[in-house]
Amino acid sequence: MTSDVSKSPKRTGRSRTATRVLAASLALTATTFGATGCDSAAAGTLEGSRLELPVTGGTAVVDTASLAVDARTEDGRRLVLSGPAGGGLGKPGPVTRTADGANWSYPAKGLKVTASSERGRLRIKLRADRDGSVSWPVTGTDRAASALQLPRGEGLDVPVRDRFWNASAEKGGLAGSTVDVSEGFSLPLWGYSMGAAGVSYLTPTDIGTSLRFASTGDRLRATAAHAFDAGEGTRDYEVSFALTDGNPVAPAADYRSYLSQRGQLGSLRKKIRKHPANGKLLGAFHAYVWGDARTASGVGKLKQLGVDRMWLGYDAGPDPMNAAAVRAAKKAGYLVGPYDTFANGQDPKTADSPTSAWPGRVYPDFCIRKADGTPETGFGNRGCYLSSRAFEKAEPRKHYLADRTRKMVANGADSYFLDVDATGEVFRDHGKGHEMTKAGDRAMRLARMRRLSENLVLGSESAQPWANQVLAYDHGSGTPTADGLWKLERDKKTWGGYFPAKAPGAFFKPVKLPAEVATAMYDPKYRVPLYETALHGSLVNAERWELSYEKLPAQKTTRALLAMLYNTPLNYVLDGPTLEKKGSELAALQKYFSPLHRAAGTEQLTSFRWLTPDRSVQRTVFGDGALTVTANFGTEAHDGLPGGCVDAKLRTDRQPRRLCPAQPNG
Repeated sequence: MTSDVSKSPKRTGRSRTATRVLAASLALTATTFGATGCDSAAAGTLEGSRLELPVTGGTAVVDTASLAVDARTEDGRRLVLSGPAGGGLGKPGPVTRTADGANWSYPAKGLKVTASSERGRLRIKLRADRDGSVSWPVTGTDRAASALQLPRGEGLDVPVRDRFWNASAEKGGLAGSTVDVSEGFSLPLWGYSMGAAGVSYLTPTDIGTSLRFASTGDRLRATAAHAFDAGEGTRDYEVSFALTDGNPVAPAADYRSYLSQRGQLGSLRKKIRKHPANGKLLGAFHAYVWGDARTASGVGKLKQLGVDRMWLGYDAGPDPMNAAAVRAAKKAGYLVGPYDTFANGQDPKTADSPTSAWPGRVYPDFCIRKADGTPETGFGNRGCYLSSRAFEKAEPRKHYLADRTRKMVANGADSYFLDVDATGEVFRDHGKGHEMTKAGDRAMRLARMRRLSENLVLGSESAQPWANQVLAYDHGSGTPTADGLWKLERDKKTWGGYFPAKAPGAFFKPVKLPAEVATAMYDPKYRVPLYETALHGSLVNAERWELSYEKLPAQKTTRALLAMLYNTPLNYVLDGPTLEKKGSELAALQKYFSPLHRAAGTEQLTSFRWLTPDRSVQRTVFGDGALTVTANFGTEAHDGLPGGCVDAKLRTDRQPRRLCPAQPNG
């Protein structure tokens, strides 16, 4: 990836300009950035307690007495990357120089430290010889810090002085809240912009790591903490620091580079070559279908409307799509897949869903057990969560998962949505004979998802990056969920319940979000495509399925603009009446999206920038100019683009293609 700084207007302060682009210094074409460059001088220098190590764009300085980290940029600026570790570390042991950095210890905390320069980043690893914790790095303390980047869903860029975000979580803000990095973020990272510079923080040891936010002097700070726990296998903690140009998506670009360098970045192109049905995701909107929409005639209606690509899913109730409907969908060029989950078990005699009923003694023998031996309560406080290790141990003999899958796709379905498996919520299991750590749970889930992906177009919920190589799509990582959303969804009177069976209110009933939830989730001035910067071209990312495009009427235009800007599909729920009433609108939006996604769905997001100081006009570029998209979230026209509209230009286009979602047929 290259920077297009030369094409940008003169840059002034962050608050006044909106044209930051991705830094070439990040070496984002990661495959060409090997062990040369900075690494040749990686040993750095040591003066007293100051360890200096080269990084791309400058020099990192680690205080071995406190773990404070500063940096000197090549143009002479000094940046504070971390304050001293919270609570102190005790007197450090002597520093030993190595070929690529240095080692030392903090005996009072039982910690050994390795600091090195690796591929242009500062890499610091802590290893504990006992259970305990450390509060570090302490970030956002530099007075130049202007904005905080967080991978909540697709991604947020939060000005550190913003009044809304400096409020408490109860009011929609961040102050006083703590996020489990492995569960609450879509990527294991965060970042800060500091004027025309910035810093990326990557935490590959995300299990056991959390990030706490504080409003100090009306400025947001973020302090990481890691729990060293032998039983959980989290005695190691690693943080990598990289200097950036301050672009809001630079931390995610750094992470994409990191994944690529380690062979951990999936490729949708390769997935399509291996299993061509994955290619039908390109250009497709996604929809869960109910009632008449899941029949052959419902599929025919979509086709008659001109919809050329769709992913159609259906729930696990007693009335799935039948073979005739599946044949019609496949003939139309659509993907079809059932909802399933391997994570919930209930007594088969009283199970409230077919997916929770298992043969033999899967329930209760496979229940995940807490340390006290009690089962981990399952979905909606029903039954229990089932152990992925128990299934993996039994699978060669019992074939529980293979038999389930075979039954679910007996109608000819060519796709599969496996709920929960790729999310951040993983478990430690104390159950006798199937003990596992959270990392072990991830490994077991990956194993079974990999098997499914061999023959099916596989998706899951809120795909964490550790699953990006096995999944083709996800439903959830596009949504920056706020705490207030879960409270709202539990209010069945407002949100809707699971009746009527052919159009459950939980999915079909329109809802107005509380103001603070709407701001936290969908205010475009805070939204940035971190997830797409990291993983676009690896898998196809969509919003949560209970947040269909029609569920939130007040956000429809914004969500459509975001989808086109990020080159991600809209997610719907459809029944017969909805198809009649909204089908033509869906068709118009999909007709606009389809050629754009076919051209760029396998490409990297290579540039994101704001074109106006108020951030209302935003632009993305995919690949080497394969697609350029400009969205105007405001009310005033900008450079000929009306408010509420988007222009998209393929490399082969002479003129941009315009969409104004509020008048999709206009």
